[in-house]
Amino acid sequence: MSARPIDEPHRVSSQLELLFDLTFVVAVAALTAQFAHGVADGHALAGVIPFLQVFFAIWWAWMNFTWFASSYDTDDVAYRLLTMVQMAGVLVLAAGVPAAADHADYGVVTLGYLIMRTALVGQWLRAGLEDPARRRTGLRYAAGIGLAQVGWILRYLLMDTGVLPSSFGLPFFAALALVELAVPRWAERSGATTWHPHHIAERYGLFTIILLGESVLAASRGVGGALEAGEIGTPFVVIAFSGLVLLFALWWLYFLVQAGEGLSDRRHRSYLWGYGHYGIFAALAALGAGLEVAVERTGHEAAVSPLTSGYAVAVPVGVCLALLWAVHALVMARPVVNPVAVAGCVIVILALPLATSLIGVAAVIAAIAGTCVLLVAVTVTRGGAGGRNTGEAVTGPGAGRS
Repeated sequence: MSARPIDEPHRVSSQLELLFDLTFVVAVAALTAQFAHGVADGHALAGVIPFLQVFFAIWWAWMNFTWFASSYDTDDVAYRLLTMVQMAGVLVLAAGVPAAADHADYGVVTLGYLIMRTALVGQWLRAGLEDPARRRTGLRYAAGIGLAQVGWILRYLLMDTGVLPSSFGLPFFAALALVELAVPRWAERSGATTWHPHHIAERYGLFTIILLGESVLAASRGVGGALEAGEIGTPFVVIAFSGLVLLFALWWLYFLVQAGEGLSDRRHRSYLWGYGHYGIFAALAALGAGLEVAVERTGHEAAVSPLTSGYAVAVPVGVCLALLWAVHALVMARPVVNPVAVAGCVIVILALPLATSLIGVAAVIAAIAGTCVLLVAVTVTRGGAGGRNTGEAVTGPGAGRS
């Protein structure tokens, strides 16, 4: 297992990586559906923390494999088998989502996460043994990830047996999440891995498309629920159409920037760029749940209030827009999207649900979609419509993710 070249031409996602992504579709779909049920039952705030915790496990496992594969995708038998073990872990995690959301039982989710992470430890051990130039880096990754998994097991056992009260669950989770986030930075200090910037940008773009697709799937579940109720009217049509327009606008805004060149010139910013996508990805997943609830409640009465239903769409969209601008700015010499325009749109979007009692949820979601379309139009007018915009290259430190 030798490191792949950092400037390998025509580097794209492999068929195995695409198969790997499909298993994450299942996990995200299960999580989004469960969150939508919680919102529809009037437990939106109570469901936010479990949603973010489980999504962290999904996102972090996907991200770690993605960066590893960018450097060490040998595509031999051992590599394929260990990757398939990680896929199995994703499916186990997905099976545990209902118990985690409904009863705060993270046993199956923890098991699935451990399967994924243990397989990745095996990959890093192999890289450490077979790539002498980066042996310390590979072994540091393996040790750091392994120790973090011991922490997750300890957390589950202490919480499950009642040794620690439930109030310690979130601080314990936050501490272990910080440990996980710190491992790559610590490991790469002994030698940078040779991740490919264009490959990484493509992989993140593919995951973004997956999450947008999950929103379509979630909205279609809401359509199914409304059709079963047999009360299809104008609000239903408006919400369904506006949801689709909203997803188109967010897709357009994300792919205004092709991040490969920017990451190549600013490898030192890859941590912030990569980690910042957690918020974007989580927001897109939550948006799917919000759209599902908004569409479904047009067909029957729901426990969720109109105000909450409006904010279930507005908050994810506002978070997504703000973070999109931030991650684009990290790899661009000049911003493609005007920050003042983004800030104005976010303020308007977050204020719109306050008008639900006057104009209704359907009109609020239509206005949110219209605001995003307006942002796209303003950006296109300023010359940022190309989808191939990489900004002006400004060469920065290229010594890796440090």
